[in-house]
Amino acid sequence: MSHAPSKASQPVDLGALPEWNLADLYPAMDSEAFKADLAKAEAECKAFADTHRGKLDGLLRGKAASQSLFAVLQRYEIIEDLLGRLMSYAGLIYAGDTTDPTRAKFYGDVQERLTAASSELLFFGLEMNRLDDGLMDSVMSQAPLSHYRPWIEDLRKDKPYQLDDRIEQLFHEKSVTGRGAWNRLFDETIASLKFDVRGEELAIEPTLNKLQDTDESVRKDASDALAKTLKANLRTFTLITNTLAKDKEISDRWRGFEDVADSRHLANRVEREVVEALVSAVQEAYPRLSHRYYKLKAKWFGKDVLAHWDRNAPLPKVDQPIIAWDTAKDTVLSAYADFSPRMADIARRFFDERWIDAPTRPGKAPGAFAHPTVPSAHPYVLLNYQGKPRDVMTLAHELGHGVHQVLAAPNGALMAPTPLTLAETASVFGEMLTFRRLLDRTTDPVQRKAMLAAKVEDMINTVVRQIAFYAFERKVHLERRNGELTADKLCELWMSVQDESLGPSIRLGPGYESFWTYIPHFIHSPFYVYAYAFGDCLVNSLYGVYARSNEGFVDKYFALLSAGGTRHYSELLKPFGLDASDSAFWQIGLSMIEGLIGELEAMEETP
Repeated sequence: MSHAPSKASQPVDLGALPEWNLADLYPAMDSEAFKADLAKAEAECKAFADTHRGKLDGLLRGKAASQSLFAVLQRYEIIEDLLGRLMSYAGLIYAGDTTDPTRAKFYGDVQERLTAASSELLFFGLEMNRLDDGLMDSVMSQAPLSHYRPWIEDLRKDKPYQLDDRIEQLFHEKSVTGRGAWNRLFDETIASLKFDVRGEELAIEPTLNKLQDTDESVRKDASDALAKTLKANLRTFTLITNTLAKDKEISDRWRGFEDVADSRHLANRVEREVVEALVSAVQEAYPRLSHRYYKLKAKWFGKDVLAHWDRNAPLPKVDQPIIAWDTAKDTVLSAYADFSPRMADIARRFFDERWIDAPTRPGKAPGAFAHPTVPSAHPYVLLNYQGKPRDVMTLAHELGHGVHQVLAAPNGALMAPTPLTLAETASVFGEMLTFRRLLDRTTDPVQRKAMLAAKVEDMINTVVRQIAFYAFERKVHLERRNGELTADKLCELWMSVQDESLGPSIRLGPGYESFWTYIPHFIHSPFYVYAYAFGDCLVNSLYGVYARSNEGFVDKYFALLSAGGTRHYSELLKPFGLDASDSAFWQIGLSMIEGLIGELEAMEETP
């Protein structure tokens, strides 16, 4: 049966969308500069190992130990920056078109060579952690080594889970043909999938975008197309998931991690009890948040229950504006400038200096991200901009990451990276600033209701949905310990957490059971997802402090972002009077979502 194309599916003029300029890293894949740096990185890694392997204890016990170890760490940091620059360039080139064989080969070759080169450096962290703790405490309290104290203390947290040098090297080198290869298979499979929506062959990103179409029949057809293609590829996704879950179990068992998520908590520098408090607080709030909101949304649509393809549908009888790129840019920069001109100035560089890749293209990595690259360069942002209001919020989100990464860069390659507990702080805060600015300037009650609803849905997707994802991952990894999971079992686990989190007002129809397959976080970074909920609730609390016109908030906020990975999140939150280890902390963030739902319920009579 043929359909006339919907108005929303017609091409729209978004204006000139920027494509990033990767020449700030390297001129081209085959450039002499790239080849020279790759060769230099390989030589530097070997020379570093030849010079320092087995000698750190002697430096620690020698004269001028602080100066000697500082010089070694400086050299190590320079090498890490170079390795990061090379790998960032290869990764960004690949993300631009994961289906291009030339780019895929380039990415794979670079990854192999850098993995081999960096294996020479593995000894360093292991040897550092074998140094006498008492002597190290004394030496790193002195200048100049005290500069690296946060990194050394962070490194020590890995000490109980480290293996012998040769085993660590084997794990490292095998990652290319193990976990890394399965990650790449997932990426290339997802990017190459085609979804037939009314005779139009679409990639995954435009197909998912149609789930926000104003026409319900278009949403249903897009959902059916997703279900059909994903089901046809279920065998591949099941094998990838089983293999990676087993790979993680082997690694965790060898390292001595007790819980399936403990390695992620360690990487995030967050205590398991804090995450468990967050998860239980959100799960207990399901009825007050998602169940309550979707019941209200079903009523707006004149239904008792919404089909799963209507979960993110725009409100009925409300025009869905298409927002040109320049308008989106001005909206976000103005919101940032209202908070801090400095924040807007940093964000503006992303536009002026072509650090953003915005258009959708065949083969391009789906979704959005901000890649910090390395401190000696600058971040890059990838979007798939299609002019929806949510796309403006995504722009605000990723630019928040970018601002954070720029501010943290002066800490250097070892201490600029931010743990995931704080990685979403600037991004979600940037979204909130943009949303509040738009809401304050909206007087039309219908549009205001639509904006509030969209924000509540984003918060539910960020908090409720991500915690449900976390629950799904826990079930998958725990079940995998008992043997391989069938595709049917994976689908069953997915449906159980989705049904619980979304509630009785969402009907999960046939086809939805395979929607777990396209979530990249399950593949690339197991248990990452709770960081979104952590970040959203944390930012809601931070925004509450800001909204009360807290004296000096902006300066304290920039100090938090500029710290990078040099301080624990608990220490960074103290100036704001916030404590994430207090169970009541999470209720602050969740109550903000409840408040917005309450505001929508009060507007219920609005047509």
